[in-house]
Amino acid sequence: MILFFALLLDWFVGDPDRLWRRIPHPVALIGMAIDFIDQRLNRPGLTDEDIRRHGIATIVIVVVLSLSTGAAIAQILSGFGPVSWLMEIALVSVFLAQKSLKDHVNDVAVALRQKGVKAGRTAVAKIVGRDPEKLDKSGVSRAAIESLAENFSDGIVAPALWYVLLGLPGLIAYKAINTADSMIAHKNERYLQFGRATALVDDLVNWPAARLSALLIAIASSIGGGLRHGVAIMDRVTRDAGSHRSPNAGWPETAMAAALDIALGGLRNYSNQTVRETRLNMAGRPDLDAGDIDRALVVFHRSCFSLWVLVFLIS
Repeated sequence: MILFFALLLDWFVGDPDRLWRRIPHPVALIGMAIDFIDQRLNRPGLTDEDIRRHGIATIVIVVVLSLSTGAAIAQILSGFGPVSWLMEIALVSVFLAQKSLKDHVNDVAVALRQKGVKAGRTAVAKIVGRDPEKLDKSGVSRAAIESLAENFSDGIVAPALWYVLLGLPGLIAYKAINTADSMIAHKNERYLQFGRATALVDDLVNWPAARLSALLIAIASSIGGGLRHGVAIMDRVTRDAGSHRSPNAGWPETAMAAALDIALGGLRNYSNQTVRETRLNMAGRPDLDAGDIDRALVVFHRSCFSLWVLVFLIS
């Protein structure tokens, strides 16, 4: 029930910006700790083998510290009696991303519709890592929808799942692993070896949530399109998800593509590389616009509602 009310609080209130302008956000604190470890263990002049060992040590330290911190916080909260429930609801909601995700993606649709492609590029650059200057209207729309689908898994379903499994220690450990992946698992000269273990651990902890996210999107789509539509979505997911370079992102992205009958994936331009991927839901419409982002947000809303119902039922 704590998770259920935390999901509701995050949906309607989200992150209080005024608070985080005064004190560091917990994820920012996690990032500072990871950067501290990175600066000391990922030193120049080491052999690749040493760097890989230091990378393994880094993710082990991150997991142990985050689990310990979560356990300590849970122990402290237990001393506040019934009030601890309210405190934990507020804390859990901080690690969820429903409102921030829907607001950022909606901003892309509004910018694209009202001010054109240039404004859409500026808005989508806040939520994706690809080069926005090479995106046309379809590219901006596709990037926003892919980010919405992937972050539904990484930013909402996964932290909720690990909280159900391991409580606050699991939730904080997941966010620490996910943050570490975004910081030190880049495929560049500095992090190719050092971040390898972190990338593997991140793939492992996101594996169940990615599959659950696809199922939730299919269930959500059944609300408007019927049971056959939901079954067809999962059939397409099992066919296409494996073609994505990520073992996890392809699941929610393919589900979203099939739910909207659009094609996602394909060519992606980043600042330092160009990635060519197989289209997800190849038979879907490739030309996208702000209206497709709106439709994706409807699916996202229903998917979050499906998650709420699931959490309520298992509580």
